[in-house]
Amino acid sequence: MPLSVATPVSPAELEARLRLHRLPELGPARFKKLLEAFGSASRAISAPASAWRSLGLPLACTEARRSTEIRDGAAHALAWLERPAQHLLMWDQPDYPALLAQISDAPPLLFVAGNPGILEKPQLAMVGSRRASRPGMDTAAAFSRSLAGAGFVITSGLALGIDTAAHQAALDVGGQTVGVLGTGLEKFYPQRNRRLADAMIASGSAVLSEFPLDAGPTASNFPRRNRIISGLSLGVLVVEASVASGSLITARLAAEQGREVFAMPGSIHHPGARGCHQLIRDGAVLVETIEHILEALRGWQRLPLSTESSTPETTHPLLKLLHAAPLTSEALANASGWALPKVLAALTELEMDGCAVCESGRWFARVS
Repeated sequence: MPLSVATPVSPAELEARLRLHRLPELGPARFKKLLEAFGSASRAISAPASAWRSLGLPLACTEARRSTEIRDGAAHALAWLERPAQHLLMWDQPDYPALLAQISDAPPLLFVAGNPGILEKPQLAMVGSRRASRPGMDTAAAFSRSLAGAGFVITSGLALGIDTAAHQAALDVGGQTVGVLGTGLEKFYPQRNRRLADAMIASGSAVLSEFPLDAGPTASNFPRRNRIISGLSLGVLVVEASVASGSLITARLAAEQGREVFAMPGSIHHPGARGCHQLIRDGAVLVETIEHILEALRGWQRLPLSTESSTPETTHPLLKLLHAAPLTSEALANASGWALPKVLAALTELEMDGCAVCESGRWFARVS
């Protein structure tokens, strides 16, 4: 979680954080320990080795901090950040995703290619098997289209199978989607989805990673990235998964983080349904339609919904929902709990007052 009230990060401090981030055996907890002990990454880097050892940090970590390799890696990252649409989010800065900041092991740095602004929008994670069945892929695509149309950013891991179907379907309907990698952004994996990732970045979506830019696809990275997928999201929908699937790790992490867990049932004869059935037995919401998800997430906006539709512009409950994310009239009805005719009547009034506008089937709040 953020360490304190945010203060701007100087160029020297940014370079020092990038160096710390590359050190072996230095995860989020040790990164935070260093910043708390020394007050900044710059002071941590220049502190004597004895001070690091007194904190219980590994010898490999202590010895590597002034190496040429670590310096060069930080310099390369600084150069990467100079290019368009490439960003670094830090956990004590105001642009760090608020939901992700709540988890106990939030990544101290996030490299983002694309539009980092969408990370503050309501996200729904969709995960599942890399070797999904054709019906599973079709179902994932259909739900992704509907959820994106309802105003959710679709978040997944850019893996083959269900992840791919979810990302692509969100793009197909003009929605936004976030891909969380288990590698550095310059060591993209799997390469078969490189074109999909480029399309996401070009269309105003985002691809991100907590790992250094040149980090390769090691097995331990993928369970780590799963906590980011769930941590960014209001809930996780598992579409199709075996009992040994990494998707169940994401679902378990989501439950531990206080997120909603959704699972789709399937045939008792299909191995790809057994993981979902296990989740349902463990308390996940059984999902057959998008309404089951919208009903469970009705409180995501955390807004007091009045029974009056003629309140002032600054307090109108529908406008508050629309300021959070564009929504269809049906999604507004689900999110607010109002009957659809009442929503439509209120939207007509808001449109006449110049407070809202409908484009491509979705309502947007006008920004004055």
